[in-house]
Amino acid sequence: MKRVLTAAILIPLVILALFKAPLWLFTLLVFCVAALAAHEYMGIAKASGFRPFQAFSYFALILVFLIFHVMAYLLTTLPPDIGDVTIGGMVGMLMFFGVPAIALLAPLILLLISLRREPLLHALPDAALSYMVIPYIGFTLALLPVLRSVTNGAVYLLYLMLLVWCSDIAAYYAGRAFGKHKLAPRISPGKTWEGAIASVIAAVAVGVVLFHYINPIASALHDLHLLAAASYAHGLSNAHPILTLAPVWLVALFAAGINIAAQLGDLVESALKRGAGVKDSGALLPGHGGVLDRIDALLFALPVGFIFYVAGLSRYFSSGVSGSAAVVAR
Repeated sequence: MKRVLTAAILIPLVILALFKAPLWLFTLLVFCVAALAAHEYMGIAKASGFRPFQAFSYFALILVFLIFHVMAYLLTTLPPDIGDVTIGGMVGMLMFFGVPAIALLAPLILLLISLRREPLLHALPDAALSYMVIPYIGFTLALLPVLRSVTNGAVYLLYLMLLVWCSDIAAYYAGRAFGKHKLAPRISPGKTWEGAIASVIAAVAVGVVLFHYINPIASALHDLHLLAAASYAHGLSNAHPILTLAPVWLVALFAAGINIAAQLGDLVESALKRGAGVKDSGALLPGHGGVLDRIDALLFALPVGFIFYVAGLSRYFSSGVSGSAAVVAR
């Protein structure tokens, strides 16, 4: 009962923040989630006998979100061209210079800090565990404000999250009803191959259905004054969206990719907890455990969603149709 009640409260709040919150507030909310997840991750590391460099990890997390927030800001507020510099070029410079700078310098700084660690045997593992906060939690969650800032990005993220949520429910109930073959007994004894396969099937089915009914869904979001709020920075009108369907094979591929990544993310966090001998990453969410327990699948699904978006799926969300709030187009 606690699990259902917590989900019933959190999901509407997530959707409200996704569509209605100003960019700065949305980024701040995501950062708070990332900070809580990082705290729980480092708690797991401590339970495993390590001593992560918490202050540096939090500082690096702040830098990551600042860089990604600037990228999101450029995508939403500046005109397409500023003299000889395009917005895409500016965002690209931040992505390909700012992000690698943190990724390359952070481990070197951590190794230097670890020289003071006693005993020295723990210097390398403590530095490595501290660094993992940056790509595992920082880079992944910081993609949320960036993806949300593209045309109809809130719709894209909602679609991605629904795939993760629905397939997780399918895996749970199918595993309990039909599960006989353990998926990874050493890591998570409760997970079964039957549940994993049902999860993939459910993700593909939900993905295809959602895209098939994308027009009434987008119209409903517009009528609730959600879609217009997510698209105002792109100069879209308040007219009802005119939408067309994306190719079924692409939808199925995307849904399957998101689902497999989500299941792997769940397994990774389970392995971390089992290695540390803890049941949950925290106790903040009644019936769900900690924040990391709730976002473990999303941490792996978001990078895959980002890759699909930049690899070509963006054209089904960013093409405008007759000045309306278009979400997909052929």
